[in-house]
Amino acid sequence: MNMRASHLAFQPVDALAALCKAGGDPLRLNVLRALTNDSFGVLELAQIFATGQSGMSHHLKVLAQAGLVATRREGNAIFYRRALAQGERLGGTLHAALLDEVDALALPDAIQARIAEVHSQRAAASQDFFARTAASFQAQQDLIAGLAQYRDSLLALLDALGFTRAATALEIGPGDGAFLPELARRFRQVTALDNSPAMLELARARCTAEGLVNVELQLADALNDDYPAADCVVLNMVLHHFAAPAEALKQLARQVNSGGSLLITELCSHNQSWARQACGDLWLGFEQDDLARWAIAAGLTPGESLYVGLRNGFQIQVRHFAKPDHHNGPRAGSRI
Repeated sequence: MNMRASHLAFQPVDALAALCKAGGDPLRLNVLRALTNDSFGVLELAQIFATGQSGMSHHLKVLAQAGLVATRREGNAIFYRRALAQGERLGGTLHAALLDEVDALALPDAIQARIAEVHSQRAAASQDFFARTAASFQAQQDLIAGLAQYRDSLLALLDALGFTRAATALEIGPGDGAFLPELARRFRQVTALDNSPAMLELARARCTAEGLVNVELQLADALNDDYPAADCVVLNMVLHHFAAPAEALKQLARQVNSGGSLLITELCSHNQSWARQACGDLWLGFEQDDLARWAIAAGLTPGESLYVGLRNGFQIQVRHFAKPDHHNGPRAGSRI
């Protein structure tokens, strides 16, 4: 047998060896832990782990060759996320077991602090964008997906949930307030939260013009400030502006009353990186499975989903996630 044929015969073993090698380094294990519910670029990971870019690139190459991380190009940048284990593939069981063990690890305090710093930098960039572009933001947003393109699908999903007029609603990031009249007609009390004073003023003008007396506007950080929980929490094209969307979902789920619902309208994953500059997007949409996985981790149950294809190449996902009723009674404010 020639050397080439001998090597080919051992390729399955080589694949397992690459997986074992990739998991045999403490830094790479910590990278996998940091990527549990997040995606980072090479420079961000180099900052988080206080190492050089070339060294981090090497570690990521090893992880990628072992199938432990997946890559996604956004413009000139490459972002890394954890690859899900494929149980039917060679090494799938080992892959899954490795991730389970990694998830049981606690990241060192210094690494957690630097992750928080990266998230803070992302959040600051997003807030600065809205402060600078509030007046023109809606026109820019309409280039991708304006409310008119998904309003009917969202309302169909909302109305199917059967909330009564006694129920309450909370909209995170209402933009210019275009969806607030729909919520005001369907709920007893509506709270709208935004951390941008400029955007909140646009929503306030809308409420005044339409006489929405049951809508309360609050200048607040949805992840850090106190505000009332609601039977229905709505996020329309907002999640991609959060620095850490998985963590944001976990915190927002706490604001959903027992038996209530979280409604998310978002872009499906795409590669049109111009959306970062034009609309201040921190994330280029989301994989459907990721949203479901994050919601389940937050204690929510995935419900009905609707998808809307747009002519400009984008696709919108309208998702419903339910919060279990721990009282075993009717859902708050629901006809059911």
